Amino acid sequence: MTKLAANLTMLFTELPFMERFRAAAQAGFKGVEFLFPYAFPPQEIAEQLRKNELELVLHNLPAGNWEAGERGIACHPDRISEFRQGVDEAIRYAGILGVKQLNCLVGIAPQGVSAERVRSTLLDNLKFAADKLQAAGIRLLIEPINHFDIPGFYLNTTKQAVELIMVSGSGNLFVQYDIYHMQRMEGELANTIKANLSLIRHVQLADNPGRGEPGSGEINYRYLFGFLNEIGYTGWIGCEYKPRAGTVDGLGWRAAHGV
Repeated sequence: MTKLAANLTMLFTELPFMERFRAAAQAGFKGVEFLFPYAFPPQEIAEQLRKNELELVLHNLPAGNWEAGERGIACHPDRISEFRQGVDEAIRYAGILGVKQLNCLVGIAPQGVSAERVRSTLLDNLKFAADKLQAAGIRLLIEPINHFDIPGFYLNTTKQAVELIMVSGSGNLFVQYDIYHMQRMEGELANTIKANLSLIRHVQLADNPGRGEPGSGEINYRYLFGFLNEIGYTGWIGCEYKPRAGTVDGLGWRAAHGV
């Protein structure tokens, strides 16, 4: 059975953040996700989850100064202390919010630093975070992101993500597979998902081009939803798209795609 989670960073954006939980529940979602919770006291978010009978399925580790264009700091040798403090903060929030998996945005590769040092920094930080999260009963995910939307982002393909996981040697490091990003970077969606299903713990969606809702572009989502069920994917699918004409008015894609 397909489990859809509303991404509250992208959906219901006409509402203040704390009102988006109720809107998601009223629209029929049972789960939610978002980029970051850190601007709000965790108890306030937990109360919204409780009142609206929603499960928080994912949020990200702190990722530096988002407003200034930073997209993660895990690969930055001069930000190791900040990254590791962020891991502790994320675990604190996750404990209160009941979330069982956290995503690490690895960041844009820093200029003037050797490729070897960037890679070793990232691996050390991932191993540190994976161990700390495992002790707290939380999975760590990494997400490949296309280099068109975020030029210079260090992690771009499923193959790269799997290689990092294998080299890390961690049993608590997995893939967050974003269908939109991977359509832009590599295609072969069904075959790639099936080949790496044992490492994929979360899926996100948007269509391409334009990052709109399913049915607005080239991706055959009706096929993919059935395929995910067929191969035994039982995790959540986060709806991380840009509604073309209002969130609620655009939700007809769910019935059209049988989910």
